[in-house]
Amino acid sequence: MGTTNELSKTVTLNCFFMIGTKDKRLRFVKGFSLAEVIATLTIGSMILVAVFGIYNHASKSADAVTEKLKSSNISSEILQRIAEDIDNVIALNSSETKITIQNKFDQGYPTSRMIIEKDIYDEANELKTFKKIIWQSTYDFESSLPGLVIYRSHSGMDLEEKLLDKQKQDWQRELFIPICEGVTFFRMQARKDNETHDTWQSQNLPDAVIATISFAEPFETLDGTFNVFDEDKTRRTIVIDRTRRIGFTYVTQYDLELTDVNDVNDANETPTNAPYPDDVND
Repeated sequence: MGTTNELSKTVTLNCFFMIGTKDKRLRFVKGFSLAEVIATLTIGSMILVAVFGIYNHASKSADAVTEKLKSSNISSEILQRIAEDIDNVIALNSSETKITIQNKFDQGYPTSRMIIEKDIYDEANELKTFKKIIWQSTYDFESSLPGLVIYRSHSGMDLEEKLLDKQKQDWQRELFIPICEGVTFFRMQARKDNETHDTWQSQNLPDAVIATISFAEPFETLDGTFNVFDEDKTRRTIVIDRTRRIGFTYVTQYDLELTDVNDVNDANETPTNAPYPDDVND
């Protein structure tokens, strides 16, 4: 037992002697000072912060561009669908066709409601609704972000989905289907005789319907309502009768009587009052 303890002490002393010897040999090896380590860590941290800042900025910019393209595509698709609904109803026959437009504010957001209705007379000479399409927007109370939801409803004798709607009751076909959410501006306007009307209740059809939609961030106006900048709005003018006869007058550049030296007429052009030669070789 005593021999074992003496052996352990001898090994320990030898180890300390070797370590001490190594320390004496490595004592003159140059290393990093505390100031150099702190400076290196500081510079590395600054580089990492700058890299993460650039990455976050690039990520936000990419998300903003993607969101703008997405909202632009959605706006164009919705306006195209509204134009198709108007064309499909008006193309049947403009008689007994009525368009009703109403605008108001819901929780400060501009909302609109448009009804496209086509009536026909049945065999008993009774007036029946052949097709009725409603586009309207209401404030979305369930969404985490404030905004509007656009709904669409289709009803009448004309079935939109022949196979599915045939098995539904009338009240089931008149249900409003949500089209999109997150809308911040939605307005329908009627155009008649070069005048824009926010409300249209006439039995006669307007010349055109102006549909405007936006998903951009709104701003509060002085009267407490919300609006969107014009450059963030997607607007489309939908002509009711595309086969109408358009009167126009052909105007030449000579009829404009431009006298400015910077006008569209060329300086070497033959004057309007000069005779034109019959033959260039004369």
